[in-house]
Amino acid sequence: MNFSDPLDRRLDRRIPLGCAATLRSPQGERWEAQCLDLSVGGMTLVTAYVPGEGEVVEVEVQPPAERPTAPPLRVTARVKRCHDRGGGHYELGLETVRVIA
Repeated sequence: MNFSDPLDRRLDRRIPLGCAATLRSPQGERWEAQCLDLSVGGMTLVTAYVPGEGEVVEVEVQPPAERPTAPPLRVTARVKRCHDRGGGHYELGLETVRVIA
């Protein structure tokens, strides 16, 4: 691990997912997303929604295909970063504020 790179300074282990997700903005708008990875402290999403820095959103992550009967994960999360991936999609780094369900 190269600690000179800030992205490698994560304290929590990230688990790759690739699951469907839904993001709800503070204004109540719903946006489709994909959850790339998940950790105890946060997650990475790809979506067309462009949030403000520090904005708190609600996210619902669907279970992986191998566990279709598992309930979705619902959290409120704070936006820590947003990077343009091109094609109208953005990669969001989110910090979990509260687990709802």
